[in-house]
Amino acid sequence: MKNLPKFLALILGISFGIVLSLISSVTWAQTSGKLLVSAAASLQPVLQEIRSIDSTKITYNFGSSGALQQQIEQGAPIDVFISAGVKQMDTLESKGLLSFKANLLTNQLVLITPKSSPIKLTNFLQLLNANIKRIAIGETRSVPAGQYAKEALENLGIFEQLQSKFVLGNNVRFVLTAVESGEVDAGIIYITDAKSSDKVLISAIADQKLYSPIIYPVGIIKSSKNPRAAKGYVEFLQTKAASSVFEKYGFGVISVKS
Repeated sequence: MKNLPKFLALILGISFGIVLSLISSVTWAQTSGKLLVSAAASLQPVLQEIRSIDSTKITYNFGSSGALQQQIEQGAPIDVFISAGVKQMDTLESKGLLSFKANLLTNQLVLITPKSSPIKLTNFLQLLNANIKRIAIGETRSVPAGQYAKEALENLGIFEQLQSKFVLGNNVRFVLTAVESGEVDAGIIYITDAKSSDKVLISAIADQKLYSPIIYPVGIIKSSKNPRAAKGYVEFLQTKAASSVFEKYGFGVISVKS
């Protein structure tokens, strides 16, 4: 895999910042009795907006779903977890760490390129072209977006051929930033993240038959100190008010409660 030297310091800084943020958030949540919600990085813009219409006092901890899952397994006092993949939530359930779970949202996988790039792509097979040197995707072991990208490319029969071009990110926001900055020639992310940026073009939408359904489940952690508030928050995420915001950002809504 190729690396992005310019991003190394940024990645380290972001990782350190996330750790400090989680520590301070945990302390705040424990002392104030408010909710601490861990959510996939791809949900950051929409959940920040939803927070403005919900009266619940919430602190968010955003990151890759795999990393957030591990934090919960290691005892981080999270109240609610929203994952970008069912695998992470199912693992927590199998370990007896959830008191409730439900499927909340759906998403789609897209190919993006920098808006300023002279290279114009119209399908995923063109990633094989010689003028495509670097392709950003999520890390394929812990980042659901990377796992979906790998699955789609494998089903197209081109994953192995592209291995030397990959730049792996620790979450989808990294992939988006890499494409926005022109550090890579293309990237594969969720359509919701692509729509949030005016610096990238959606070059192609992946056929949904190429990858497993992208489902965002929500779960309440069994060890939550605020189970009633957690239940209320999860119920709010399924209301028409919250659903309209999710849809505005391009998410598919699985169920809506009146």
